[in-house]
Amino acid sequence: MHNGLNISTIDLSIIVVYLAGVLALGLWVVRHQKMTAGNYFLAGRSLNWAFVGAALFASNISTIHMVGLAAAGFSDGIVQGNFEWLAPFLLILLGLVFAPFYFKNRISTLPEFLERRYNGIARSLLAFLALLGALFMHIGISLYAGAVVFENYFGIDMWISILLIAGITALYTILGGLKSVVFTETAQTVILIFGGLVLAVMAVLALGDHGIHSLSDLRSAVKPGQLTLLRSYESSPKLPWYSILLGYPVIGIWYWCADQTIVQRVLGARSLEDARKGPIFAGFIKILTVFMMVIPGIIAYALFRTEIKDPNDTLPVLIVRLLPVGFIGILSAALLSALMSTIAAALNSSATLVSVDIVQRLRPHTTDRQQVRIGRWTAAAVMLLAIAWSPMIGRFISIFDAINQILAVLSPPIATVFLLGVFWRRGNAQGAVTAIVAGSLLGILAFMLDFPVFGHEKLISEGLHIPYMLQSFYLFVISSIIFVTVSLATAPPPEEKIATTTLSSPLAFLKGPLTGVGDPRILSVILVAILVGLYVVFR
Repeated sequence: MHNGLNISTIDLSIIVVYLAGVLALGLWVVRHQKMTAGNYFLAGRSLNWAFVGAALFASNISTIHMVGLAAAGFSDGIVQGNFEWLAPFLLILLGLVFAPFYFKNRISTLPEFLERRYNGIARSLLAFLALLGALFMHIGISLYAGAVVFENYFGIDMWISILLIAGITALYTILGGLKSVVFTETAQTVILIFGGLVLAVMAVLALGDHGIHSLSDLRSAVKPGQLTLLRSYESSPKLPWYSILLGYPVIGIWYWCADQTIVQRVLGARSLEDARKGPIFAGFIKILTVFMMVIPGIIAYALFRTEIKDPNDTLPVLIVRLLPVGFIGILSAALLSALMSTIAAALNSSATLVSVDIVQRLRPHTTDRQQVRIGRWTAAAVMLLAIAWSPMIGRFISIFDAINQILAVLSPPIATVFLLGVFWRRGNAQGAVTAIVAGSLLGILAFMLDFPVFGHEKLISEGLHIPYMLQSFYLFVISSIIFVTVSLATAPPPEEKIATTTLSSPLAFLKGPLTGVGDPRILSVILVAILVGLYVVFR
């Protein structure tokens, strides 16, 4: 890794001011709201579409995301940008299909939606999986990855980084709940985008000094296929085009449409219109991530490939070589923004899951005040467990690939019960529970075979030449077959289970009069047109 950046007094001051500002903003929100359960877990259902969209984006982007995408751009090229440019399609699905059901049912958690659609067992299974995901992935991995970044780039001891970041983030999250999280996430989104775009612009400007003045010049200066989004198995065995197009929607349905850590912002929307527009607004912002993170990594290959021995050094080399004093502090604040927003989102969702899906179900007469207290203690406990777990992540070879591979094998059953549950009225609780249990066990087995636990070869991706994204698609197909077979072999669901949780027809979400250019359906068409144009340019 890189030996560290030379941080000037000005840059250090910017970082300190940022940390103090985020903490002050989070605590200021606490002073201006009455702390009921509705306020603590769902921001009093008061969030407009801009807050919802910005918070969705901020809770998604982590420090490892920024460092990992720059490294991926350097080593693999823009093919990794598929994870960013396919996300808006799933955000459209969230905004047009799932969000209306979530909002109209006035749910507090996504496991609660599964109970409305299926039964309490399905709810408990999802709550358990969501809690594990928040603890071990969203918080634990983010803490470790952020600490590694700051230790290697800035020379800050790993434990000091972990405790400082965890302490500040936990303080305003535990005290202020979702509203504090969303307010700080919105400010962090602005900083993140500004810092990322500054780096991207400086990288593009540097190309001219090396005789690169057009996209064709850049293609000639980098590796073959480095600026091609959809690649063959021969040129990209880890991410061939068909595995991305088949596998990403499976991961995306869980992550963007059924993960409490992400979707909780939509549940706090003040109106149905805000719940629908917020995800689509986030989809527009997601377009920027390729330009802010992946393409600078590709440019780094064109400019500094002789200096960069480890792809993980791509971002710090770009920062050192391209950014003047002051802007290094801004970029560092952007890295902190990415880290803190992800951790805050997962902490708040953990508090909600325990308080609403476990305690309130076991003790229905729990008061508002008790719910808030339980939520705060839960957030504190989860943070302490994540701090204890985070250093163990260093045993993994590649954090970035590990996250995607875990998602790829665990997403299919969740994607099945949410997607078929909304679109297929005949699906029942028996089918859902069987699919979740069987699909999860198959996913764990696939992960163990490919980790590798047995021997030194990845038995599926290397032995059978099935990329992990394609494994996700196959697991989804198997989970869907299980869901459909068991549902058809047992009694149909009661009418009250499907009346408010399923579509009356597959295209029912497109019906109704258009309200103008701001209609979510029109905005979705515009977003899709932009994405199609980008795929044409980088085909």
